[in-house]
Amino acid sequence: MSIGVIGAGKWGSALAFALSEKNDVYIYSRNKRDVKNFVSLEKILQCEYLIITVPAQAVSSWLEESFVFNGQKILVASKGIEASTGRFLNEIYNKYVPNENIAFLSGPSFATEVMQSLPTALVINSTNNVLADDFANLFPSFIKTYTSSDVIGAEVAGAYKNVIAIAAGIVSGLELGNNAAAALISRGLVEMHRFGTFYGAQTESFLGLSGAGDLFLTASSTMSRNFRVGLGIAQGKTQKEILESLGEVAEGIGTTYALYEIALKHNLYLPIAKEVYEMLEGKNPQKSLQDLLSR
Repeated sequence: MSIGVIGAGKWGSALAFALSEKNDVYIYSRNKRDVKNFVSLEKILQCEYLIITVPAQAVSSWLEESFVFNGQKILVASKGIEASTGRFLNEIYNKYVPNENIAFLSGPSFATEVMQSLPTALVINSTNNVLADDFANLFPSFIKTYTSSDVIGAEVAGAYKNVIAIAAGIVSGLELGNNAAAALISRGLVEMHRFGTFYGAQTESFLGLSGAGDLFLTASSTMSRNFRVGLGIAQGKTQKEILESLGEVAEGIGTTYALYEIALKHNLYLPIAKEVYEMLEGKNPQKSLQDLLSR
């Protein structure tokens, strides 16, 4: 199959590597990279299958400025909620791609381990079951794929787990112990499920790979960029300092701001997300901890 990966960061490069086991894979990004099979935008858009890893906060502008739909089958491999509008990725793509042509990737997966061909399990989420199966069959032998029709459940879980991962990094950075970390992650799962239920997501999505699986991975390792954001907050660093040291996009930051605004608009109870927002805005982490424990 002819597959085009849009985005040549760590995740895009890892997916290109994995998918090349069974397919002809090309890669493109706004900034030219010295990587195998790097092609132009015009060439990549001619591929039958597209894997898009453009970060959530840049998707709207990229689609508006660069994307042309001509029947491609699309798998969105980024996670997050647009901070400026509160829109989920499926809402953003809906203007450009019909539902029957789009799927969303979820599940626990560090790019570094995919690049090492280590065993991984992922979920292809789409309202088009045939399309989900098509994408599932493209993946290599070391990646086990499942399919689901719960797009909003996958989106909520994939976005929210990054916010909980920031909080988990703060717990680790403050050396609060394993008991506190376990409590935070488990309550974080409850919170993301509550938020997903508001949007009609299925409970099963939060109990499986898309929810609990991805949350446990992202909220328990320094390989997670969002976990490292939390470590930076615990050390008293500013957002600017944290992002400069990361040198990468941390989707949890933009999603935190989106969740905060959505919670205000709909009067939703999202205590962990609220405290992460306030810490990103400069609140003392120890004071946030006290406020959480006193709820």
